[in-house]
Amino acid sequence: MIETLQNYDFEKTVGQSQVRMESLGVVGIITPWNASNGFICSKLATAIAAGCTVVIKPSEMSAQQTQLIATCFHEAGLPKGLFNIVNGLGNVVGAAITNHPDIAKISFTGSTAVGKTIAKGAVDTMKRVTLELGGKSPNIILEDADLETVIPMAIYGAYMNSGQACIAPTRLLVPASKLDQINALAQATIAHVKVGNPADPDTHVGPMVSHKQYERVQQFIQIGLDEGATLLTGGLGKPAGLEKGNFVQATIFTNVRNDMRIAQEEIFGPVLSIIPYQNDEDAISIANDTTYGLTAYISSPDLARANRIASQIDAGRICINGFKHDPQAPFGGFKQSGIGREFGTYGLDAYLEPKAILS
Repeated sequence: MIETLQNYDFEKTVGQSQVRMESLGVVGIITPWNASNGFICSKLATAIAAGCTVVIKPSEMSAQQTQLIATCFHEAGLPKGLFNIVNGLGNVVGAAITNHPDIAKISFTGSTAVGKTIAKGAVDTMKRVTLELGGKSPNIILEDADLETVIPMAIYGAYMNSGQACIAPTRLLVPASKLDQINALAQATIAHVKVGNPADPDTHVGPMVSHKQYERVQQFIQIGLDEGATLLTGGLGKPAGLEKGNFVQATIFTNVRNDMRIAQEEIFGPVLSIIPYQNDEDAISIANDTTYGLTAYISSPDLARANRIASQIDAGRICINGFKHDPQAPFGGFKQSGIGREFGTYGLDAYLEPKAILS
């Protein structure tokens, strides 16, 4: 955001007028538990750059993260009143922030269901909103990709943050002609995926955030079985030796149809759906056949082909050949994955109001 400010014009001539970008005022920041401090820092940095003060409502399920970041902000010497943290439940504190007439904007990251509630509540006081919501990201493996490299990467990517990530590529779209080979590679990869204590550096998949989330993931695994998807690895119940925590087996379904619930709904756990496609057009159609549109991934050595496909995917951010992040590039979703963008100039614009002065 410091970099963004160095080249950002808060005042410029447009037509015959002067346009000034002015601070919105007080911003309400509401963050989820799965990456609490990352979201707080990126949103707060943008608000400060725009000259806004903030009221932060972190998730009640990430209290230790919040305590740590509050201590860091205090030690950094941020001016009193610049940031304010109010702990509590979303339906109490979150609702109060959303409805308060002195708050000009809400920046929310979380589920689509909660995002819709916030958007409805913000209408009464005409708050500006930035909503970064759920995802069911497709990962398209083209037939010319190096399967020995991309399939393991795809599986580890789907299990990022124990599968509790809005950008996780949980729909793996693969050429139907190579399904058997990909299934074998997936099984070989899963043998090296360790589910266990997150304090162990060798662990890839830790526990779900709560027993409620554990139960949700179990329900979706059962749904996948009931829908007729082929269980390749994992399944119901806890891994052996991990019966005391909210641990889920690293699970892969294959031969999944895109109309199945496990392919359409955000599970938020270590459950991957392998979906076969017939050709590029079929892959694009499957990728776009979702209410979400946050991120997408494409693997191919032919960059021109990958870019042609990327241009036809309905998603706010598309990564080609790997998992990439650019803090200057906009981040946010199409369709029910959100409203607005974060990061760089696109993110800064969202905390400012343009004022045109005609003289």
